[in-house]
Amino acid sequence: MEVDDWHAPRVLLTVDLVILTLRGPHLHVLLVRRGVEPHRGEMALPGGFLRDAEETIAEAAHRELAEEAGLDAASLHLERSGVYDDPGRDPRDRVVSVAYLAIAPRLPEPVAGTDAAGACWTPVDDVLTGHVKLAFDHRRIVEDGVERARAKLERSSLATAFCGETFTISDLQQVYEAVWGIRLDPRNFYRKVQQVQDFIIAAGPLRRTEHGRPARLFRAGPGRTLHPPMLRPAALVTEEGADDGR
Repeated sequence: MEVDDWHAPRVLLTVDLVILTLRGPHLHVLLVRRGVEPHRGEMALPGGFLRDAEETIAEAAHRELAEEAGLDAASLHLERSGVYDDPGRDPRDRVVSVAYLAIAPRLPEPVAGTDAAGACWTPVDDVLTGHVKLAFDHRRIVEDGVERARAKLERSSLATAFCGETFTISDLQQVYEAVWGIRLDPRNFYRKVQQVQDFIIAAGPLRRTEHGRPARLFRAGPGRTLHPPMLRPAALVTEEGADDGR
């Protein structure tokens, strides 16, 4: 084939945003209800096409978050979490999506705009179990984003950002349970937390719990990377098994 006879396929570029926060004891993801075809009326992640040839992917992510959900991306740390390029993922054309992830505490209620008919926080479990159906391949993008968030709690001090200025270890455990989606043994959790250097530090007098027992207060320590990491139980079994040859 001559070079002049070759034509590059038409490929469109979009961004999709996985925004996670804790609301009560559960991890939630930001979803919008699509107001346009395809998949009109279905739930989806906020996102959309690049506006023009001059707009960067990061700029498009910030703009779409503001336009579709009324959230200020400047206050969030958006990081690229994946690229999705299956040929049939969008019925309109060959569309490649760059996904961005943000995990932040105390995010406000979203306000729908542009081509979104609605916007809301939705429990992650409802998406992962299929109770809430998502358009396109957005369930897969959420799954990947949630797994990335869970891994970040293993190796960074992110969990303390979801607590108050001072907190109990029980408060911190509730954050891990919400993000990881599992129940943790309080004694094992306490032991692991105390082994991590500069993760949390004591912060003054005891606080009475709802059961009337006093609990020690802590605040976030100076460490940002956890040594040793706070591995999930399943990950811990795998790692220990690899160490002793099992």
